[in-house]
Amino acid sequence: MPKRFRTTRRFPVAMTEDGYRRLKALGKDWDLDEGEVLSFLFENFASVINEENLIARMRLFKAELGDRKR
Repeated sequence: MPKRFRTTRRFPVAMTEDGYRRLKALGKDWDLDEGEVLSFLFENFASVINEENLIARMRLFKAELGDRKR
């Protein structure tokens, strides 16, 4: 029996414009709202990412973060 989809947590989140546009586009592609897309991604995180790419991209993001906040 499939798990019932129930949102139990709400949290304020700050996103870049690029990130938010991508989130909305992904939701539109799959006919999901932003919360459903985020829930799917985090529930299935290990199977939808490439760990080596994640590590490299996270290091790059963190290195640029200070400049991006200005």
